[in-house]
Parts: sequence; structure tokens; C-alpha cells
Amino acid sequence: MRSSPDRYQQLREQMVESQIARRGIVDLRVLQAMREVPRHRFVPQHLHASAYADSALPIGEGQTISQPYIVALMTAALDLGGEEQVLEIGTGSGYQAAVLSKLAKTVYTIERHTVLAQQAGAIFEELGYSNVHVRVADGTSGWPESAPFQAIMITAAAPEVPRPLIDQLADGGLLVAPVGPAGLQKLVLVRKEGDRSTTSQLAPVVFVPLIGEHGWSDEDQGGWGWRFWRR
Repeated sequence: MRSSPDRYQQLREQMVESQIARRGIVDLRVLQAMREVPRHRFVPQHLHASAYADSALPIGEGQTISQPYIVALMTAALDLGGEEQVLEIGTGSGYQAAVLSKLAKTVYTIERHTVLAQQAGAIFEELGYSNVHVRVADGTSGWPESAPFQAIMITAAAPEVPRPLIDQLADGGLLVAPVGPAGLQKLVLVRKEGDRSTTSQLAPVVFVPLIGEHGWSDEDQGGWGWRFWRR
């Protein structure tokens, strides 16, 4: 038997209250966005019952949908006001982009796996998220023709923040990303100020690797192994 729409709404409320608000996320717009976006639509159907659990879940292609708290933490770190143009690197399931679409004017999201990009694009269209634009490409090179971006989010672990993405960040803009090797990374927040940028650390995290010209190479993936499933 499938859960009713009301049941999913109840699960979202419980997710926000128990997993996110109680852990210190106080941005009311972020909390409301996560109450509204149907997370279960962004996971395989056989995982719908687990969609609102306090964990990451596999979505295919060796990728995952992040734990709800991490989605909220990274989103809140960007301090979005509603008029921003946001770039996301690593569309994955599309859930994070959907949350961002509730909080920004326009979201540009890049995915290197064609099948994931197509699936996410279809869900965006079905749910009416018309301010999200999807591209299949090497995300580490960004989306230069649509830059600058007031906020950038990287949803895979990089050895360091890719220089092209810093270059595409607007003056005064914020970038949030997990940085580090397999097993454990640090979630960092970068603020660009003119020709300089400052970096602060937010939390320890575990993500899948960011593959691309300015990230990890395909050959590097072997060392990440089972950690793919802990994002």
C-alpha cells in the first residue's frame, strides 16, 4: 500500500522538526522549503518509505541523495534572500536543487551522469520547478556564460575548491563545498571579496568524490569504495 500525500507531509514535518530544527538550523525559509519539497520523489520508488530518514540513500550511478540535515546545513550557509542566481555542482537526484529553487531566483545545476540529469530534469518539470536549469557537463569548470553567481554549492568532495568556480562567484558571494580525501572531508564556506576570498570550516562530512578536470580523476575513484554510500 502506498503512503498518502498527507502521510508524506507528516513525514516532512517530522524530518524538519527532529532532524533539522533541533540541530540548530534556524533559517525559517530553509525550514519551510524542506517542508514543501517532496523528498520521496527524488529517490527510487523502492526507497520511498526511507526517503525522510536521517541518512543518505543510493540513487544509482554510484551516487547518493544527501542526509536531510546536511542539505539544510549547506543551504542555510548560503544565506539566500530570494533574488540570487545559484550554481549547483552535482545535481544527483535533484533534491538539493529543488530546495534551492524555493529560495533563489534561478538555479543552474550541472551533473556529469546523463541518466541522473535526465531523471532530475523530468521531476523538475513535473513538479513545476521552472527556475531550475540542468546541464550535463564537467561541473568543476562551472557554467561560465551564466556567471557570475551570487551563491555556489558543490555537492561532491573536491581535493580543493576548483579555481574556475571561485572565478565565477560574484563579489560578496558565498560558496559551500566539502573538501578533502576519501573517508572524511571538511565542509567549508568561502566568501569572495574582490580579488580575495576567505574560508571558514562548518562541519566534518563524508561525500562522494567530485570528478572532473579541476577535481579528482576517474582513476582516483578506486580509493573511495564503500564510502560512496555514506554521503
